Amino acid sequence: MMFDIEAVAASFSGRLMLWLDSTDSTMLDAARLAEGGVPSGSLIGAEEQTAGQGRHGHSWHSPTGTGLYFSQVLRLNLPAHETPIVTMALGVAVAEAITQATGLAVDLRWPNDIMLNGRKAVGILVQQHNGALITGIGINVNQESFPPDIGEIATSLRIANGGRPVPREALLLQLLPAIDRMLEVLTGQGKDAILRLFSQASSYVSGRRVVVEQGDRQLRGTTDGMDENGFLMLREDNGTRTRILAGGVRPE
Repeated sequence: MMFDIEAVAASFSGRLMLWLDSTDSTMLDAARLAEGGVPSGSLIGAEEQTAGQGRHGHSWHSPTGTGLYFSQVLRLNLPAHETPIVTMALGVAVAEAITQATGLAVDLRWPNDIMLNGRKAVGILVQQHNGALITGIGINVNQESFPPDIGEIATSLRIANGGRPVPREALLLQLLPAIDRMLEVLTGQGKDAILRLFSQASSYVSGRRVVVEQGDRQLRGTTDGMDENGFLMLREDNGTRTRILAGGVRPE
């Protein structure tokens, strides 16, 4: 069923919302909108993406009519080095909205993965573009299966919800106000407030045995909180406390 963007837009008077049948990437679409000077909060989504973007150059599986794939243009009065905190603010918002819409227990895996029953259900991407931030959110909503290469690590809200479908419009109606609230927390109370909220919602931030994939090497240890900039701290098995700037984190 085609997504009813008009039903959502009716609750957000004055906000630019576009929804496409198909696109290569909503991130690219939003970047073009940003260049045209659209206001902060403008949104563009699609029923499918043929080249959806993930972290570290990975693609995001975006089949037709089953997920929420959208990007927003944000114009926030924040220093560039706080971009990772925006990612975390979005993660907290998405987790909150999913729980509100479905009742599902959600976990946040540093830095920006939304997990259900140990599998990834949501990807979040934030990029700087000509003074604006382009944010991308891909939510596996009603997929009933996944390709073999990601079948062991991916899930959807429908799968986690016992096979019951989740209305995508209702989810987005929960999500957009949650995003607005978290961005207000970030700009009004500062990054420390977001780091606290993320830590409270994540089982990965502290006391979790993990493996961190960093290129051709692996680090093993126990997570030991985040530093003041939101980077994960790892207490390695040799006793060294290491700051994780990037890398895939998974349970040991």
